[in-house]
Amino acid sequence: MTANLLDFDAEGLTAWFAQQGEKPFRARQVLRWIHQRGEGDFNAMTDIAKSLREKLPALAAVSPPPTVSDKLSDDGTRKFLFDVGNHNAVETVFIPEDDRGTLCVSSQAGCALECAFCSTGRQGFNRNLNTAEIIGQLWQANRALGFQPGGERIISNVVLMGMGEPLANFDNLLPALRLMLDDNAYGLSRRRVTVSTSGIVPAMDRLSESCPVALAVSLHAATDGLRDKLVPINRKYPLAELMAACQRYLVHAPRDFITFEYVMLDGINDSDADARALLHLVRDVPCKFNLIPFNPFPDSGFHRSPAERVRRFAAILISGGIVTTTRKTRGDDIDAACGQLAGKVQDKSRRLMRKPPTTTAGVEFQL
Repeated sequence: MTANLLDFDAEGLTAWFAQQGEKPFRARQVLRWIHQRGEGDFNAMTDIAKSLREKLPALAAVSPPPTVSDKLSDDGTRKFLFDVGNHNAVETVFIPEDDRGTLCVSSQAGCALECAFCSTGRQGFNRNLNTAEIIGQLWQANRALGFQPGGERIISNVVLMGMGEPLANFDNLLPALRLMLDDNAYGLSRRRVTVSTSGIVPAMDRLSESCPVALAVSLHAATDGLRDKLVPINRKYPLAELMAACQRYLVHAPRDFITFEYVMLDGINDSDADARALLHLVRDVPCKFNLIPFNPFPDSGFHRSPAERVRRFAAILISGGIVTTTRKTRGDDIDAACGQLAGKVQDKSRRLMRKPPTTTAGVEFQL
């Protein structure tokens, strides 16, 4: 069976070459060609022995997920749709800014966590992406954006905030993270690679021990009662356990704070009392808050908090000594904003057969 070399981090590629009777330095050579230069043609890897170049096509390939569509927003945001087989496709978003270029990468086809306000979660779940499909999004985006080897880096930051819960796909995520950090591959700083999680506590601990990168936690509520409804994984790992896991993570983290993401939902989680409850909740966790205006999608049942309400909410957090930013909505004209990524998923969870959820202006909404 032909091996997809995008599936291997440095250790895995070294082991694969050893199985072919090749020395370890061959893995480093090929790793640099694939990831630093974006090369998928073995014949173009000119510093590799001709005999190996001739042998490799029968044994291996560089096979990223094919691009289905590539859309450009009015604000410069770019959304890619990648085919991951069996009628499934995932979305990846590039967000250019003056001081950085951020790629938002997906980790699953769909999502099984069913967060109430998320378009991805609404559509169901098919499967985990493999390592090649995760790192392949970065590989494809680099090429599409015109990166030239030796030139200025276009993608300087990667956030695992696309479709899916990254820590629910830990074994495939880990080699992809290692490739992002490897100086023979993408060479990104640990501070510039961020994994976002809804709060899978055991996997947070595994990540801190195996490959600590920047961590963002999708919080969205200050009490277990509300978070149970908005983020159902909270029923398994409630807030007290989550805050303790955040403190443990900081022992190994490349940054000295956790980023808490908080989607602002009108009349649901955006009151002054909610803000004060958050201050109490995170009192022992060095952190910053990223407030996210809700991005509507059909039949969501939620509404975006008014700008003045968001400003007031932020002011309470800031007055409590918490660094707080409000995320600028980017790419909403091409449905590339936070919470809007939907891709195309053949739902194995049968979620689409259920009655659609409805919401009201209070917390008494049905999931």
